[in-house]
Amino acid sequence: MRKIIIAFGPPGIGKGTVGSALSKEMKLPLISVGDLLRDAVKNQSGIGKKAENYMKKGELVPDSLVFELLNERISQKDASAGFILDGFPRNQQQVIMLEKVFIDGDICFAMNLEGSDKVIIERLSNRRICEKCGAIYHLVNIPPEKEGICDKCGGKLIQRVDDSPQIIAKRLDVFKNDTKPILDFYKKKGWLYSIFAEDKLSETLKLIHKVIH
Repeated sequence: MRKIIIAFGPPGIGKGTVGSALSKEMKLPLISVGDLLRDAVKNQSGIGKKAENYMKKGELVPDSLVFELLNERISQKDASAGFILDGFPRNQQQVIMLEKVFIDGDICFAMNLEGSDKVIIERLSNRRICEKCGAIYHLVNIPPEKEGICDKCGGKLIQRVDDSPQIIAKRLDVFKNDTKPILDFYKKKGWLYSIFAEDKLSETLKLIHKVIH
């Protein structure tokens, strides 16, 4: 029996942070499709080379290629007891593809992390990223020891272009429109759970553990 957790939620709600914490607690791999793609391109694997051709043109990597990469990852030994998904599925075609990986006995939890637009915009507006090592900081919740400097490598901390309040608001609208059909699908299956995620990480995890036994 595998436990499969699918993390949904708007940008800035903390899917990666929650997923990492659950991964450690439950001893399940956190599988980020974005990370899989970047690693495949970096390692120049067969799939990575194909994906890179699309990425260089500024085009989306085809769903079939993304799913091939995902399927390859979840077939590895460390995912035999289950896994946590971040960044997949993102459209209805990917939902159909993901259905193919479920086997008898699997238990699936589609976790929709929720928060107000105001809180999300505040979180992302205060997010800073090290341009050298990619470490993430928050000016209020996780500030660096020295302003503008990464604690880990000394690199410069920058604000992503798409973390401005105006662009964040547009990203939230796109997310809501694109995700609604997917959430409706999992709701009909009885797999969808809404989790309030504005509080501290420990509080969010408590709510999740009430669902995942």
